[in-house]
Amino acid sequence: MAAAGGMSSRSSSLLAMVFVAVAVVARAQGGRAATFTITNNCAYTVWPGLLSSAGSAPLSTTGFALAPGASQAVPAPSGWSGRMWGRTLCAADGAGAKFSCATGDCGSGDVQCNGGGAAPPATLAEFTLDGSGGLDFFDVSLVDGYNLPMLVTPSATSASSSGKCAATGCVAELNGACPADLRVASASSASGPAVACRSACEAFGSAEYCCSGAYGNPNTCRPSAYSEFFKAACPRAYSYAYDDSTSTFTCAAGATDYSITFCPAAPTSVKSSGQNPQAAGLQQLNDTMVYFGGGGRSPQSSGATTASAYSSITAAAAAVSVAAVALAALL
Repeated sequence: MAAAGGMSSRSSSLLAMVFVAVAVVARAQGGRAATFTITNNCAYTVWPGLLSSAGSAPLSTTGFALAPGASQAVPAPSGWSGRMWGRTLCAADGAGAKFSCATGDCGSGDVQCNGGGAAPPATLAEFTLDGSGGLDFFDVSLVDGYNLPMLVTPSATSASSSGKCAATGCVAELNGACPADLRVASASSASGPAVACRSACEAFGSAEYCCSGAYGNPNTCRPSAYSEFFKAACPRAYSYAYDDSTSTFTCAAGATDYSITFCPAAPTSVKSSGQNPQAAGLQQLNDTMVYFGGGGRSPQSSGATTASAYSSITAAAAAVSVAAVALAALL
């Protein structure tokens, strides 16, 4: 009996060790929610910035350089939420070697953003992994303006419970078509090509455009002429704060990885201007894409009125040529 009892004790100990090992493996597997593969298809270097939301585990990096054609994988833990963006025209400044960028700068003075967010205007990819209902939530936002084209593509595009596991983004080159009163030029040349396009909130600071104060709810904050400029070019991206219905996408949590691509490759039928990030153009991301090529510049708007906004935007759109291509050519 004693021998049998000893064997039982050893068996119980072994079984307990097995359970512990299984639990450790399961926890390790559960800890990896997704891998983000960030790719630079631009003709210039992009410095991705990454910011974890408060309460989310930090990622392995908060910023790095991506040469043209380069990619880098960044694993994210379960439950991670945060945002990613591309910084452009970056350099170390003077003897102190303080690092800064003309667009998307995070204010850290370093290639790593170290908890700093993107200074607007910047195209943002936003993620919440393993959120409500066992889903990943993601979007591309132009609420803080635009600085370069970006496409987010899930690895599995099977329909989720909401039927919205699909690519999203703003693949348009909007800087050259940016309305004059939103346009951001390089610091070295105010009259030079645009390097970014501000939101109306950033440009004018009014409650109406910022969806604040009396306009701080979806019933009173409505699309403006300026937000509709962004929406017309990039229908799947957020164009203002309450643009949820057409701009939030979901995929099954734990079963999907994500590719974030800067300057997604244009189909061969569309010629590049070769002047990125100052290239001009517009482009629609929908069932088809519409490219507006050329270097048209909108006339100076006299103010932040709806009439002047529409005039400026219409002039910008009329100045460029149109070529239609299938969305499948890019995805």
